[in-house]
Amino acid sequence: MIKGIGVDSVSISEIKRYIEVFGDVFVNRTFTENEVAVSRSSPQPAEYLATRFAAKEAVFKAIAHFTKDKGFDFRIVETLNEADGYPVVQMNDKLRALVEEAGVAAIHISMTTEKDFATAFVVAESL
Repeated sequence: MIKGIGVDSVSISEIKRYIEVFGDVFVNRTFTENEVAVSRSSPQPAEYLATRFAAKEAVFKAIAHFTKDKGFDFRIVETLNEADGYPVVQMNDKLRALVEEAGVAAIHISMTTEKDFATAFVVAESL
């Protein structure tokens, strides 16, 4: 059963501007080490990070309101791709504890880009 949903769209050019203006401060305060490493090998690093930013927001919207604190550090949400390119939210210990608190068993994600926008859609499946 669906427990929560979240969707977010991000301007790729705005993320690119944040990277140019704030550099590593923005990147390291927002993304995981793995996300940063993959973005550096991407032909479109700003687009890659924009999709991950949208993913973090979408996960937040799908589950945060079910938690005691109603929020969390975006760096606990890590979205990487399987070998076939399918995106998946990695369940580290901190995120696993949070989703369990929220009564969520699984997080399903879809991401896309179109022109200057990166969009992520999340479905949080209940326990």
